[in-house]
Amino acid sequence: MQKNLLTKTAIVIGLALIIYIPLVMIQSTISERTWFRNEAVRSIATDSVSQQNMVGPILVIPYTEEYEETEDIGDAKTPKTRTVLRKLNKRLMVFPNDLKIQGSVETDHRYRGIHKVLVYSGQFALKGDFSLPDRSALTAEKPNSRITLSAPFIALAVEDVRGIRNIPVVHLNGTRYEFQQGSGLASFKNGLHATLAPIELKEKTSISFAFDLGLDGIEQLQFAPVAKNNEVSLVSKWPHPQFGGRFLPSPKTRVVNADGFTATWNISALATNTQQHLMNDVPVPNAAANIDFFGVSFIEPINIYSQAERAVKYGLLFVALTFAAFFLFELLKQLPIHPVQYILVGLALALFFLLLVSLSEHLRFLHAYLIASGACILLIGFYLNYVLHSWKRGFGFGVALTVLYGVLYGLLRSENNALVMGSILLFAVLSATMVATRKIDWYQLGKASSLPA
Repeated sequence: MQKNLLTKTAIVIGLALIIYIPLVMIQSTISERTWFRNEAVRSIATDSVSQQNMVGPILVIPYTEEYEETEDIGDAKTPKTRTVLRKLNKRLMVFPNDLKIQGSVETDHRYRGIHKVLVYSGQFALKGDFSLPDRSALTAEKPNSRITLSAPFIALAVEDVRGIRNIPVVHLNGTRYEFQQGSGLASFKNGLHATLAPIELKEKTSISFAFDLGLDGIEQLQFAPVAKNNEVSLVSKWPHPQFGGRFLPSPKTRVVNADGFTATWNISALATNTQQHLMNDVPVPNAAANIDFFGVSFIEPINIYSQAERAVKYGLLFVALTFAAFFLFELLKQLPIHPVQYILVGLALALFFLLLVSLSEHLRFLHAYLIASGACILLIGFYLNYVLHSWKRGFGFGVALTVLYGVLYGLLRSENNALVMGSILLFAVLSATMVATRKIDWYQLGKASSLPA
């Protein structure tokens, strides 16, 4: 039996698993810090303004249908009827034919302790037109019903009205109407509405509208494509947008660089179910989840907690590769390394991840990474000078760790290529191990008494 070799192998594997315990604790700390950061976002949203979703504008035409209906009130022996007046309140939803929104968005930061959150301030110009139907578009329960139109209004739903900076005034065919509180929509009550002059609906016609809106929010801005033809153009100096929702901006109009971004969405009503859901005009729980939205998130280029959490996932691989290198060094050089020395080096590797997340809360992620990795490389290299009885050997391990930390940073920066880069790294390590040990007689080595058990 190769008792010495097998025993040493089991000890090294056991030590690597022991080091996994502090790695798990560090990962738990990162999750806790992530929760604190999310709480900071919620706190700022509670105190000021939240993410914004915009639905509208929509022209709502309320009307009343009245008709007389005969109902039986007697029994089989004494039949009797009476005439009852029925009155139903209904609304006709008229969506814009063409809607153009041009927005300019400025960004800033709000702080809660050490956590910073992106907020934005947008100025939007909305214009378009409504194609008004004639009275045949008004649904009636009975052919002899009496239809009475009420004052129509333009509804604009906004997720958080605290972000509205001005009192918009809509220009409708040259007439000014001021917006008031409440959208008047059943499912999206937050927002604004402007009551208009009565409309006759004698014949099909078109009316144009235009108004400006100043709107503040936090991190995310979304629009609902309510019109037949929707065109939304945004410009901002923030260079790290994340376009999302059900639709992406046109590739030909999307420009993102160090000076900011410009983007334009062109969306047809044929590509979305928004109008169908809004036409129901009944309260629906979580109505925003039922309709299509699109827009942009103003994100930090590097989320330090997600980057640190991804780094910790490679922590056990770091420890395993380092311990494997030590183990091979013992085999090739017949220089024993004590389990306590394995543990100390493993703890130094684990502390790198704690240093990384703590420093990145105060410094740029790259600077935090350089400081944390540099400190660990210097500490381990200095320590191994004495453990391996040679400064050249300690320096060699330091260089290897430098390469390893460099590869890890590449994995963190290239999320889309992390799998292929990680696979290449493992293949390279395995290849180097096989080449280095190709001439070893493992049976003979296992019998050597100089290998510590």
